[in-house]
Amino acid sequence: MSDASTVEISGRCLCGAVSFKGAAKIEAGEDIAIDACHCSMCRRWAGGPALSIHLVAEPAVEGRESLSVYQSSAWGERRFCSTCGTHLFYAAPEHGYVGVSAGVVDQTASLRLTTEIFVDCKPAYYDFANPTRRLTEAEFLAMMAGTPAKE
Repeated sequence: MSDASTVEISGRCLCGAVSFKGAAKIEAGEDIAIDACHCSMCRRWAGGPALSIHLVAEPAVEGRESLSVYQSSAWGERRFCSTCGTHLFYAAPEHGYVGVSAGVVDQTASLRLTTEIFVDCKPAYYDFANPTRRLTEAEFLAMMAGTPAKE
């Protein structure tokens, strides 16, 4: 499942009813990039910014009978464990995007926060210390539509 530009990652929910294996791109030197989303839906879902890792394809999931899906927008869905409530994945199927929640992966030593999206929606009560690529809502939506975002 992995090659020189990807790495296999694995993880599970809090109760262990759902586990997964998938491949993530190595984007930040030797590290796996984490994105932080500050949109209001992600903050409600995650209780703060949603931290996720972009997978190159749908992960292999064990325990699918405990995996629930909530269609949160016209193009996005949130997947979570119906037993313990752990939020596991965010997907935008028509855009080919699947992200796994960074907090559920086993390989934490190789993770690095690199990108923030919906920065214009971020509340003032928190900030990240390290420098990141920062995209506004408009820049991110343009990127999802196939228009390159400004660096």
